[in-house]
Amino acid sequence: MYKTSRETIDFIETFFPLVEGNQVKLFLAVPYLSIRAAADAAKMSALSIGAQNLHEEREGAFTGSVSALMIKEAGATFSLIGHSECRQHFQESDETIRKKVERALQDDLIPVLCIGETLEEREKKETGKVLKRQLHVALSKIPKEEAKKIIIAYEPVWAIGSGKAATPEMAGEAHALIRKELEHLFGKVNADVIPILYGGSVNLENTASLMKQGDIDGLLVGRASLDPNSFAAITNQINKKL
Repeated sequence: MYKTSRETIDFIETFFPLVEGNQVKLFLAVPYLSIRAAADAAKMSALSIGAQNLHEEREGAFTGSVSALMIKEAGATFSLIGHSECRQHFQESDETIRKKVERALQDDLIPVLCIGETLEEREKKETGKVLKRQLHVALSKIPKEEAKKIIIAYEPVWAIGSGKAATPEMAGEAHALIRKELEHLFGKVNADVIPILYGGSVNLENTASLMKQGDIDGLLVGRASLDPNSFAAITNQINKKL
């Protein structure tokens, strides 16, 4: 819940010239009310604009909610789904998240499915169990031909906004497990092309080491993306490795 429409436009106008010409695929997930402004501001750039959540129903008596069709009409091409803050603050269940993934695909939005374990689950050595459950519930009913439209974001809950990122090795291990589970769900050919992002206290200092891990295809940047100069530095660091 950062940046008004005006602030979003200012962000894009500052950010894009700093990264113009690089090869990194760029996505900005903005607040609902900033989607239209962001889409207009990014029209001549390579930025993809998306939402931070959506409702699982196409329409109905759900006062205060926003549908995938509304988001798409405003100019979004993707939506985050199952972010740890939504799971925590809005009590979104695995089943609700499954419905949201299916809704996004049905209404032609790219779902960016966020999964991750809590500190308690990691300390109990349940990381693998949790990730497999979240993936299986969210994706087991998705047809294989739809799999390539999905993006996965691994965000260990204990690392979100804490300043404590997973070590590159920890992140790499989790990503390898996720890739293997995607292979079970969709086959190796599909699993190999589904992007898996790492999110959780990403910053300029840990970007290079995280991106060296074989199954990390990109980053889901939170706090460090609020400043266009900081976000551009991270983006350009990734671009150097391409």
